[in-house]
Amino acid sequence: MNNRIIKIFALLLVVMLFTACKKWVDYNPHEDFRTTELDYLKSESDYRTMAISVYSPLQWLNQEVPVGDIASDNAVSGGENASDVLSLQQIDDYTHTPVNSTLTELWKAAYEGINRANYLNQYKAKNLAGTTVEFAGKEALYGEVNFLRAYYYFHLVRLFGDVPLFTDKRLGLSESKSLQRSPKGDVYKQIEADLNSAISVLPVTQAQKGRITKGAAQALLGKVYLYQNKFAEAAAMLDNVINSNVYSLVADFGSMFLASGENGPESVFEIQYSNTSPYYNWGGYNRGQGNYAVQQTGIRGLNGSAAMPYAPGWSTNLPTQNLAAAFTAGDKRKDVTVLDIEAYKAANPSYNITYQVAPYKNTGLYNQKYLPRKGETSGQLELNYLNNFRIIRYADVLLMAAEAYNRSSSPNDAKALSYLNKVRERAFGNASQNSTATGTALRQAIWDERRLELAMEGHRFFDLVRTGQAATKIPGFVAGKHEVFPIPQTEIDISGLKQNPSY
Repeated sequence: MNNRIIKIFALLLVVMLFTACKKWVDYNPHEDFRTTELDYLKSESDYRTMAISVYSPLQWLNQEVPVGDIASDNAVSGGENASDVLSLQQIDDYTHTPVNSTLTELWKAAYEGINRANYLNQYKAKNLAGTTVEFAGKEALYGEVNFLRAYYYFHLVRLFGDVPLFTDKRLGLSESKSLQRSPKGDVYKQIEADLNSAISVLPVTQAQKGRITKGAAQALLGKVYLYQNKFAEAAAMLDNVINSNVYSLVADFGSMFLASGENGPESVFEIQYSNTSPYYNWGGYNRGQGNYAVQQTGIRGLNGSAAMPYAPGWSTNLPTQNLAAAFTAGDKRKDVTVLDIEAYKAANPSYNITYQVAPYKNTGLYNQKYLPRKGETSGQLELNYLNNFRIIRYADVLLMAAEAYNRSSSPNDAKALSYLNKVRERAFGNASQNSTATGTALRQAIWDERRLELAMEGHRFFDLVRTGQAATKIPGFVAGKHEVFPIPQTEIDISGLKQNPSY
């Protein structure tokens, strides 16, 4: 009897296991309302939606702009005290180490963008189901994707030097553990390849503002050439943008930094931010659609009448008196770039302004270009400012081209001067302050102009490093070390990457 029971139970167990295995083999995730990779890239809409997702990490690189000035002689970290946003304090003081939350986020966000771009390229010809999806404008869409991958790699190579390079597919954790750093030259070759590919298929203009255009790709490629001292190539590429008749200098310098001036005639490439969907997630403070850096620049405890246009903030990324002193009399850019709060208060007594003096590294000055304004945010107010970052402006293109012509093996100082003076004429309202310099004096004049024109837009540190001026201009900068930032310690621990020298 016991043997019969045992046999019956054994038979039932076999049946149950077979049934369970069959159910597991035949399991369809859709039964549990789950989406898998096989559901992706089945239509034109899928491809276009996923291409938008490649743009998203641009917003997450939010802190590169303040770092570009705080790490230079343009700005100090500011804030409430010495530990307020400690990662930025360390960068300002040149005490940063591989354990730095800002640098780690800038690394992670860029590689997330690269992974997304790679995923789309991996399934460009056929999707995961082996089906080819063709549609009008597909190549141009991939031009945008390739520009974005190039931009993410350019961001990384400027910050960290040699970095892991991969383009064939999206990487998983196990694969990333085996990836090592590639020489900077190889990374630049890939950036150039992606940008040339993008230029060949991108339209001159886009119906939707903020999407990548041919001019944006040409401008970025010209900048990439400039960073490699390929001056003839840079000049020729940047002239493509200048001669396209698509871009122009706006008459009113300050207008382009207002919400009404976004994506205007001087805009070549802007990172788009919005306040259209409320966002409250402090755990992902810079992972929403709003520009977190705007709140950082605001005046602490600012209050006043309803007519006062500015909103309060955290007194971070404060312009230095050294920067303010670099502007000469009559330069209209000064008041647009730096706000002297005491002078502003005295000039506007009807506003009844009160504020808390920035308690740490106070300079008395604030970043006027990105100062928070009333009515330009939503949801969790600090996280949702709509201000775009102006990454490449036409004035930047003119100054890069001027430098490239001046530094070329066959210099053309006449052309360099014409481009430089277009920028200066806008700054002063006439030709009275036009430069007549040549040779090395002209080169320094162009570099100085870049500081004044692009101040508080995140360019200064990188310009000083690439032109060899950083050690003499930036307090605390150590030549041979601080040209790049340390590889985040988490990446050293996970992937065994080799650290940059002296970190």
